[in-house]
Amino acid sequence: MRLVIARCSVDYAGRLSAHLPLATRLLMLKADGTVLVHSDTKHSSLNWMSPPCALTSLEPDEEQQEAGIQELWQVTHAKTDDRLMVSIYEVLHDTSHELGVDPGLVKDGVEAHLQELLAEQIELLGEGYSLVRREYMTAIGPVDILARDENGASVAVELKRRGDIDGVEQLTRYLDLMNRNPALAPVQGVLAAQEIKPQARTLAEDRGIRCVVLDYDAMRGMERLNTLF
Repeated sequence: MRLVIARCSVDYAGRLSAHLPLATRLLMLKADGTVLVHSDTKHSSLNWMSPPCALTSLEPDEEQQEAGIQELWQVTHAKTDDRLMVSIYEVLHDTSHELGVDPGLVKDGVEAHLQELLAEQIELLGEGYSLVRREYMTAIGPVDILARDENGASVAVELKRRGDIDGVEQLTRYLDLMNRNPALAPVQGVLAAQEIKPQARTLAEDRGIRCVVLDYDAMRGMERLNTLF
């Protein structure tokens, strides 16, 4: 992981356009290709580009140099026309760290139980759905549930107690990887949670990911009912 603190401005062009004026920010470059732009006053990233994408360092032209720009980062998404342009005026800190392989998120008791319940009640995702397996392993970690829809298409399900933007990003990474496997592709995504934040829902729907709200108490009630018969 590379961490750069720099005075910079950022321009994003794609489905939407956005501009961040000149300010001091943290630029985070992850090993999987993710590029994140952070400030010191907001807990989530101000802008980002998810893989697959490529970063190219460009020399500023004469006019840009006169404006004080020392370096340009152009981040281009491989599958869309989305582009992130970072204009760097001054680098205050630049360091890289090797984090190694992460074991992945260890779910708490409720999330683990949600996974178990949904695997048993997979029809909650839709009529005709069937379970392939729980904890489907990928090169970057396990997908909570791999299922098939009524047409036999693959469905990757990410389970959370509370669905937020991080959950959408995590599922997006899984989908990008799984859709490169011809035995699985095309793979649809479902974010399933007891509660899904509005920002997460907006981002998920923009990426073609379906959101499903789960009633944990009702699912446990069905589990208890099934034990009686």
